[in-house]
Amino acid sequence: MIDVFEAGFAPRFVTYRDGWDLQRRIHDGVVAGTREETLILLEHEAVFTAGSRTEDHERPGLGATPVVDVDRGGKITWHGPGQLVGYPIIRVGEQREVVGHVRRLERMLIELLAPLGIEGTQVKGRTGVWVETGGSPNKIAAIGVRVEKGVAMHGFALNCSNSLAPYDEIIPCGITDAGVTTITREIGREVSPADISGAAVTAFRSVFEEVPA
Repeated sequence: MIDVFEAGFAPRFVTYRDGWDLQRRIHDGVVAGTREETLILLEHEAVFTAGSRTEDHERPGLGATPVVDVDRGGKITWHGPGQLVGYPIIRVGEQREVVGHVRRLERMLIELLAPLGIEGTQVKGRTGVWVETGGSPNKIAAIGVRVEKGVAMHGFALNCSNSLAPYDEIIPCGITDAGVTTITREIGREVSPADISGAAVTAFRSVFEEVPA
């Protein structure tokens, strides 16, 4: 069974640097075989993270929120209070299996959203989970991963009750023709990361520990 490490939820937010150090320690243990595969769940202090494909013009201007360059794929995104962040430190095999890992994360998030009355969807050619709102797609969960020595790092960020204002400072994930939404916005009542963390663990195990037919 995959271990779960809840690193902190409001009001105990986790800095991105501390979360990254935690990922590295657990990753090293999984690679060495001294630690079980682990799903880290947490809520970050506000931060912009820039993936390897982020261009200079896509970065936000100087402000109070720091920008951290990270070694995952993708472009720039935001993490912060009200957003459930999950880092699955699990074995996925070689680099070529990354796409399958991402698709499973999308399935897990869609399964998590369904009982809330939210129909999450996958969009061909794009990562993450989307919601059709008013006839246009809005991203409700972002995904960015990296595989090193056959073990994945980074993961997903599900918008629960966070402000959408930080997204006005960037082009989220480099996508110009779609918006961003949250669980709270979609269903009209507040759902925090702590409220949904238990269901996230259940959905994650349902998808990642399923026994092949």
